Amino acid sequence: MNTARPAAQAVATSSRAAVERYARVEAGYAERLAATEALIRRAAQESPAVQANSLGAEDMVVLHIINRLELPIAGFVLDTGRLHAETLALLERTQRAQASRPDAPLKVYRPDADAVDALVAQQGLDGIYRSIDARKRCCAVHKLEPLGRALAGHRAWVTGLRREQSESRQGVLPIEADGKVPGGPALKFNPLADWSWGDVWRYIAEHEVDYNALHDHFYPSIGCEPCTRAVALGEDLRAGRWWWEQENVKECGLHVTPLNAQGVPK
Repeated sequence: MNTARPAAQAVATSSRAAVERYARVEAGYAERLAATEALIRRAAQESPAVQANSLGAEDMVVLHIINRLELPIAGFVLDTGRLHAETLALLERTQRAQASRPDAPLKVYRPDADAVDALVAQQGLDGIYRSIDARKRCCAVHKLEPLGRALAGHRAWVTGLRREQSESRQGVLPIEADGKVPGGPALKFNPLADWSWGDVWRYIAEHEVDYNALHDHFYPSIGCEPCTRAVALGEDLRAGRWWWEQENVKECGLHVTPLNAQGVPK
């Protein structure tokens, strides 16, 4: 099975509708931004450091700050082979923009083609809908294995995780001493941990940050195309991810904080 993706078709850039919808002026924003900048500078000192960029709104904010501060933090994107056309279009634009930043290059990692073939032979192309275990095996092949390669050799990685994103992320700390990826970096930096959704879009509005056009169409959290849908008014920000599953913790495994018996992060 050929897992290569064709070049993304021309997709219109964002209409900025998400900016109008989500950007908010909230108390303490200047202080949160200053703390974020300081934390990203701290991450850059843990050379080599790398940013895990999902091309979502948060990660585009982090990338913009890295560039604005001219920090030597490289970045990577996991192209699973099943991304939306809008995501691939943003990836192409971002790669072109980062080509002028040799101190902060953007590299793309893809899953092992043989492993993908074996997975499809075992559970079919859309086996993810049949069980949580099947979906997690798909995530392991398409995301976790290439993540390990992307993080290898780095001392620290930077994410766009926020506590507000979901119940399973409420324990996210600005700095985590365990990167939770075998053989990966010892330090994990989450510089937007304290930010609100309104903060993210205020920054995007103020700095005219490029973002995924799907955000304009009620996709607050964007993953692979078969696993992501738009959310309805009042739904959780991650309700559109693996929406057919009933469990509370919906994660692919990239960012999982273990909980104790009382449901408190360990």
